[in-house]
Amino acid sequence: MTVVTSAWERVERWMGRNAPMSAAKLAGPATTEAIAAAQGRTGLTFPEELVESLLRHNGLTEWASLLPEADPQSLDEIVEWYEIRMDIAPDVDGFDTHSPNDEPWWHELWVPFGAFASNLQVIDLRPGPERGRLGLAPNSDGGDFSNAYPSLGGYLTLVAEALETGGRVGCWHPYLTVTGEIWWGQAGETELAGQPLHPVPGGR
Repeated sequence: MTVVTSAWERVERWMGRNAPMSAAKLAGPATTEAIAAAQGRTGLTFPEELVESLLRHNGLTEWASLLPEADPQSLDEIVEWYEIRMDIAPDVDGFDTHSPNDEPWWHELWVPFGAFASNLQVIDLRPGPERGRLGLAPNSDGGDFSNAYPSLGGYLTLVAEALETGGRVGCWHPYLTVTGEIWWGQAGETELAGQPLHPVPGGR
């Protein structure tokens, strides 16, 4: 079993027991044909871990705070975000690096995995030892890999561990809302929209 599939199974199992309403918002799998079509539209060969994730869940059926940093995107959303960034970048000199940033606003070898507002969580496909890392492409600044996860599988594994143990992923902690849905927030948060938040129960 691959790292990505194993991590998703752990997340699904935990959600099924503790947050079934959140689990219900995970979309079903993408088809291999749809993945091939998306790769054709972007001109990219998606990394194996992204393909494995999409074959498990093709994004969400509706918005939900299921993952700590961004919402996992569907194939159509991945392509749309990629095309938007590729269209805008030439007009804002976005392919070049500008001080004090050490990354451009966008790179043609970044593929979106998640999104929050217009900020993207991207997999870096540039050649080199850090290929496959998961970082951020903000809407209003250069890319940021200072706190990058080494891989998508590693990130999803951290998510599974945080849910199972009541731990954290970076600065993000998992909570349960009054309706029993997952919410990722900062340490010590006690309310969401005036309603109480509860730390997730420890233990698998």
